[in-house]
Order: sequence, then structure tokens, then C-alpha cells
Amino acid sequence: MGFWKALFGGDDESPTEERQQDKTFDLLKYDGVKAMKIGRADYAVRCFQEALKLRDDPETHDYLSQVYLRLGELEGARAELQVLADAEPGNVAIMIRMAQVEFMREDYSAMETACQLAMNIDEHLPQPYVLAAQASVGQRNLKKAMERLDKAIALRDDYAEARLMRGQILLRAGNTAAAETDVDWLMDNVGEQEDVLLLKAHLETAKGHNDEAQRCYDMVIEANPFSVEAFIERSKLKLAAGDAAGAQEDLDAARELNPTEDAEDIEQQVKQAYKNVNPFGI
Repeated sequence: MGFWKALFGGDDESPTEERQQDKTFDLLKYDGVKAMKIGRADYAVRCFQEALKLRDDPETHDYLSQVYLRLGELEGARAELQVLADAEPGNVAIMIRMAQVEFMREDYSAMETACQLAMNIDEHLPQPYVLAAQASVGQRNLKKAMERLDKAIALRDDYAEARLMRGQILLRAGNTAAAETDVDWLMDNVGEQEDVLLLKAHLETAKGHNDEAQRCYDMVIEANPFSVEAFIERSKLKLAAGDAAGAQEDLDAARELNPTEDAEDIEQQVKQAYKNVNPFGI
């Protein structure tokens, strides 16, 4: 990472100003790339920013947007992607990334706009419809979200993310039969992944199959002993089954994993196991 020497040091030769600027740009850009690869994000940002002062390079804007995302600087990432979107309005990949950044910013209106642009560019690409469904959920329009998920699955029947989200919404709406279709497909085709197991556990709870639901939570915790949701939900089932000691054990585990969570709120959730079961995070 010797670009500062190149910037302020001198060569014996005297290249033209343009050639020197090109050389400096390349040094800055590729030092930034190397910094990205070894996790020196702040240094990479500095490199890319200086490089862009010398040349308006789309690839460098792209790199800078990625580094901003790693740093959690969503406004910076959005600004760099907007530069790319303005330069390439027909690039669907840029619009998809814009939508993903807006999702992280929780700006669902802007996310909706980015998704619509992506769908206008390629109406046969399923991913923008799933992102648009997420925007609809954020705007509390579950009917529209369902329409978009149905479209995504019609375009690509094996779109697991779309089926997972559709199953969650169907279950939230109380349509257990339709939700079960997606859950069965996910269990058969995706396997026992954490999100799938959690959805199946929620479904079994809704059907009154508490033993099967608890088995699913057991599997989640075995695979991921840091799943606060699984401990809380399993605690509810244990309390409902009369296992107060086991429920308390799971409750304590959830508190230990997430000490910032309101302990009284968690305990209230458990005590209201039959009344206020909320199986979703959407």
C-alpha cells in the first residue's frame, strides 16, 4: 500500500501529468481493493475516495459502495449506488442492490421504487418480486406481498426464499393449510435449515401439535445454540405442557443470550403461551 509515497515522493523520470494521474489512480484503486480483502475497510474508503477525485470510475464507485456496506454506512452505500444507477439506468443488478440497501435503511417507499425499476427492466426476473414483497410487508400490505410472492414462484418454482416468506405470511393470516404446502416443499427440498425449522415449528404450534413443534425447536437449538427465538418459543411450549422447570431453564438461556431484551417482556410472552403466540419476525 505504497500510494502515499507515489503521491508525495518523486521519480527520477518526469512523466506527463496525465500519465502520472493514471498511475496514481491505479495505485489508489488497487491499494483499496487489497485493503478490502484484508478487512481494512477504513483505509479502503480513503483509497477509493482519493481515486474518484482523479477519475469517475464506475468500478471504483461499486467497490466503495461495498465497503460502505461493510462499515454499516448505508447512506454512503446508497449514494454510490445512485451514481451507478444514474450512469446505467438499464442495469437490473444495480436496481436490486439499491433495493437491498433501502431494505436495510427501512425506507420501504424507496425500496418499492427500486424494485419497480428492476421489474420494468426485466419482468421475468423473480428476485425483484421477492424484494418488492418485502417492501410491501414493510408497508403492512400483506395482500400485495402475497401477489408478488406468487409471481416470483410462478417464474421460478424452486425459489426457496419466496416460499419461506409466503409460508410465513399465510400462517400469519391463519391459512395453515396453504402454509403447510410451502412448509412441506421447504422441508423436502431445502432440508432442516434454521428458518425452515422455525416456520415448521410455528405451523405445528398453530395446528396444536406441540410435541412436534418442540422437536423442531430442539433441532434448531442443536444446530444453533444461540437462537433466542427458539429458546423463547420452546419455553412457551414447555410451560404449556406443565414443565415449569424446563420453561424457566429456556427462559434463562434466552435472557443470557440477549441480556438487552426486556426480561419482564420475555417472561410475559412465556406466561401468555396460549394467548399471544407470535410466530413471525415480519
